Amino acid sequence: MNAETLVQLLYLVSTGLFIMSLRWMSDPETARKGVFSGVAAMALAVAGTLAGVFAIGGTHYWWILAAFAVGAGVGYPLAQVPLTAVPQRTALSHAFGGLAAGLVGSAKYFLYFGQKNEAALSPFIVIALVAEILLGFLTFTGSLLAAGKLQEVKWIPQRPVTYPMQNVSNLGLFLLALGLGVALVLNPLAAWAPYAFLLVILLSLAFGVLLIIPIGGADMPTVISILNSYAGLSAVAMGFVLNNKLLIIAGALDGSSGLILSIIMCKAMNRSFANVLFGAFGQAQQSAAAGEQKSYKADTPESAAQVLAQANLVVIVPGYGMAVAQAQHKVRELYDLLKKRGVTVKFAIHPVAGRMPGHMNVLLAEAEIPYDDLVEMDEINGDMPQADVALIIGANDVVNPAARADKGSPIYGMPIIDADKARTVYAIKRSKNPGFAGIDNELYFLDKTFMLFGDAKAVVGELAKALSGEGMH
Repeated sequence: MNAETLVQLLYLVSTGLFIMSLRWMSDPETARKGVFSGVAAMALAVAGTLAGVFAIGGTHYWWILAAFAVGAGVGYPLAQVPLTAVPQRTALSHAFGGLAAGLVGSAKYFLYFGQKNEAALSPFIVIALVAEILLGFLTFTGSLLAAGKLQEVKWIPQRPVTYPMQNVSNLGLFLLALGLGVALVLNPLAAWAPYAFLLVILLSLAFGVLLIIPIGGADMPTVISILNSYAGLSAVAMGFVLNNKLLIIAGALDGSSGLILSIIMCKAMNRSFANVLFGAFGQAQQSAAAGEQKSYKADTPESAAQVLAQANLVVIVPGYGMAVAQAQHKVRELYDLLKKRGVTVKFAIHPVAGRMPGHMNVLLAEAEIPYDDLVEMDEINGDMPQADVALIIGANDVVNPAARADKGSPIYGMPIIDADKARTVYAIKRSKNPGFAGIDNELYFLDKTFMLFGDAKAVVGELAKALSGEGMH
């Protein structure tokens, strides 16, 4: 077997493993197998690429090993982040992928330009190069900004940043970059072409920032999946430039899965791509603050524990507050105590709860809560009127009744978990501040709702302590 045949065989097996990885990760029972499949696929892809480099007489071994060392040095600590930081960790991965695609495209163009290689800079290849750098560099800066927003970096505004003619200016910037790309396709070896190429890079970097700054935290799950799609598409373009079939296939899988996930997320919020990317969701907080002042009814964990102990059905609605407090293990403790008392406990999972798709599922799985008790929004809503207690742990906008009734609300039309239909509602909340949509939650002012203010981990711990106390029989 010659080297080329070996490389293509490794790529073929890698492709199959990538496809099976996506298939297996769509089901919780096979998700772990899907992760191992993806790791094996990437290992084979790297091995095949190295085999191909060595077969054609590549001599830059030390540079390759140095790149491996740098990648491992950066990757290992990133793999140690807590589950609460997985969304921003994912955004950083997209940033690295976009940067890699942009740098490869740039290197290829300047190499061919320096060689005056007209055959290599065919119209098709230049189109692929332009797409690669456009998508790669905008993914790089956009993902970095998204990660900063998710990490709540002080100098990065969490709320949408808007200004007059924002969408028009952004569109103009993108069209300018596209126009320069067309000029490069028509004349890639002109004396001015390298300067136009550099300008496209700068415009792409700027566009990535300007695309993300008007987007608020509530839309970050969707934005991350869209950036995932962009990163995949940039990899597809890179595959065409490098004539690498595996890159084309893997990039297409990445891009299409990101796009499908984005569509699912938008459907879950009853919004369009255009509204997510250009709607500045979350800028209504000023008008909400100007409304009449309403008061919460606070309660104690001990009193809440008494109510929970007498319930037949308790529906727990987890949200980002649970993730921030890392309260999932305390939630498992509470779950076990309620089950021992014969209480039926279900978890209501909203598609966009947290900061990335499946965020709540991952956290609850870490605490080994049975997956059968995690119920999606559409299924659990039918049971909410029979629920004795809805216990909301750090969720906000996904249980706000304004989404059903208030046509003037920025979240109007977004499907929500019908927590307000439960007989009694207890809501654990860090503070009285509104959620990422920037509006008050009407649920928290209902007569049936009682607030438990404080860190979710501490409050759930107190609930569990009260339930396990000698006075609870």
